[in-house]
Amino acid sequence: MTGRVHLVEHPLILHKLTLMRCKDTSTSKFRALLEEIAMLMGYEVTRDLPTELVEIETPLATTRAPMVAGKKVVVISVLRAGGGMLDGIVKILPAARIGHIGLYRDPKTLEPVEYYFKVPQHMDTRQVILVDPMLATGNSIVAAVTRIKAAGARSIKFVCLLAAPEGIRRLQEAHPDVDIYTPAIDERLDDHGYIVPGLGDAGDRLFGTK
Repeated sequence: MTGRVHLVEHPLILHKLTLMRCKDTSTSKFRALLEEIAMLMGYEVTRDLPTELVEIETPLATTRAPMVAGKKVVVISVLRAGGGMLDGIVKILPAARIGHIGLYRDPKTLEPVEYYFKVPQHMDTRQVILVDPMLATGNSIVAAVTRIKAAGARSIKFVCLLAAPEGIRRLQEAHPDVDIYTPAIDERLDDHGYIVPGLGDAGDRLFGTK
């Protein structure tokens, strides 16, 4: 099974993403836009969820109608910035279980360091939606996917706001079975591992820490 890159170019998503890129966008507006985009992206990443016909009663008749079936969904956020996407996706998947993985990037080596991990049980029976706003070097996401697979997960989709070509290559080389969903693939990484033109540090802009 080979993962694909799904470029989600819906006009509303692109419009909101442009507002997020603007350096003068306030923290509160940035936070709201991130949640809105995550919710819209949630429609795309769940497009292929299996359904089954169930019997129901409408006010007028008994009928058979489709409902989601198959694997239960778990949404896993990469701390800290992934938390900004979590609420948006859970709004359309209120029954989803939630997991967290805490990673930070060593500023000298750019390598990920794990400090927290908590996911639901029976990961082998679940569809994982992994969320983090940025796919830059790809090192953190590769580490997150590796950790989640070690917990038993067999089906993982990754959702981000921006991706760099370098990060896409890194993730696909390490985990070719993971689908990537993003509305934008930017030009490149700079010498510090930031996406260009990008939108800055998503965590700092989300929480107002700079």
